[in-house]
Amino acid sequence: MARTVDAEAYAAKRNEILDVMQQFMFTQGYENTSIKDILRELEISSGAFYHYFDSKPALLDAFIARIKEGTEISLLPILNNPELTAIEKLQGFFDTLDNLRMENRADIVKLSRVWYTDANAIVRQKVDEAITRQRAPLLAEIVHQGVQEGVFSTPYPDQSGEVILSLFQGMGNIHAQLLFSGDQSLSEQQVIEKIIAVYDAYMNAIERFLGAPTDSLRRSNDVETVEMWVKAAKDDV
Repeated sequence: MARTVDAEAYAAKRNEILDVMQQFMFTQGYENTSIKDILRELEISSGAFYHYFDSKPALLDAFIARIKEGTEISLLPILNNPELTAIEKLQGFFDTLDNLRMENRADIVKLSRVWYTDANAIVRQKVDEAITRQRAPLLAEIVHQGVQEGVFSTPYPDQSGEVILSLFQGMGNIHAQLLFSGDQSLSEQQVIEKIIAVYDAYMNAIERFLGAPTDSLRRSNDVETVEMWVKAAKDDV
């Protein structure tokens, strides 16, 4: 007789393993984490682990899938709202992701110090690729709407998602370097000014690529937001 599987219990244990993997990934890095570390932390056997994941790469794939599912829940209501213009959807898209990060900024700052090390290089690349595959079509859909509305004039709406995400990933990397480099030659105010300047430059590039009105995609509370991130990074030292 085949053994019945309690779907809820199975999902709970699977998520528990993922939580521990995430904990190690953000404290010592993916490359420095072994399946034995996870077994020791959870006090389970290798057989129990392989009941849920057949390898360490499979665990990484599940971790990435969970990230995608979490953000999709927040983004789809904005994208599917027929009452929003393309600019409102794009602003909402960026604001939703920013708000998710802001709500967890203390944890994100702590984790980012390991996230941007060589020990997580493979994870970062895979996460970036997965996010691009997930979000690029969503962004392209918004851009096509904007072209139809006459607020965007890019000749490359089909490629717009990849371009926008590439710019955002580049901007994020520079922001992380400024926040976590520990460059003592820069004052707190200089770090804030540099982060804002990078943000302005990249948003200007996105607006120009889309042919969007100047400053139509920028937030009004840039300085306040950056100050909170810099303070969180300083408090974590």
